[in-house]
Amino acid sequence: MKEIVARGAAGLAGLFMTVACTSALKELPPVAELGAPATGTEVGRQGDRAALEQAEIEFAKLPEMTAALRAQRLFLEAARAEGAPVAAYLGAAKATAWLVEHEQDGQRRKDLATEGVQISQWCRRLYPSDVECTYRLALAVGQQARERPSTATDGLDVMVDLLNQVIAVAPDLDFAGGQRVLGLVLLRAPGWPTGPGDPELGLELAEAAVEAFPDYPPNQLVLGEALRDNDRREEAEQALERGLSLARASLEAGDPDASDWTTQAEEALAKIR
Repeated sequence: MKEIVARGAAGLAGLFMTVACTSALKELPPVAELGAPATGTEVGRQGDRAALEQAEIEFAKLPEMTAALRAQRLFLEAARAEGAPVAAYLGAAKATAWLVEHEQDGQRRKDLATEGVQISQWCRRLYPSDVECTYRLALAVGQQARERPSTATDGLDVMVDLLNQVIAVAPDLDFAGGQRVLGLVLLRAPGWPTGPGDPELGLELAEAAVEAFPDYPPNQLVLGEALRDNDRREEAEQALERGLSLARASLEAGDPDASDWTTQAEEALAKIR
């Protein structure tokens, strides 16, 4: 289960100029109150271990929306159990992130984005040594920044700090996700003195991600954007074409995220040509 690129952390453009400023991380509700109340016969009647196993099965059915909803509820049911494993929190965070990207109702997206941050905060609080909790929190803060722009200014600082932690500890996590996402943040955030935006450093991070995992489509797409923003349009087009080709191959192979990657690549190429 991979992080969303097309609309997720990549959707930060223009958000950090907002005037209002709200803290990205707030006091957490009890674990028992995370998300919507679990419903359905598959939740709450099989035990937390069975719920976790069933959640994985449901999430594997993406891009089916109803399956994603069931998966989120089951992951949360498992997380509410005493001594829940980190997999329950990580699964809930991933399912919630996916739902944010595919929910059509704006208010529901806002609520889900907030839930994603809360779930990831609990993940990090209970499992501070698991770097993926840190990574998921960074991604969730990015989604929240998009859906709740008043949190974007603080969210930018939080994301940069969290992603630097991820890169330092686990540079290969999620196909160099720390480098890829931080590269996007630096490409799209305002520059000094308003923010940390730095197209040159963003390019360095994108190049590092591609060097580590050249066949992962989102890495090529971020590289294409970075090259474009550094006035290297011919190379940018080549990277985007490579990303599109990889995305289409992933789509044929049945990757549930590949449709989003393909659309993102096509849109980026249309803008650059």
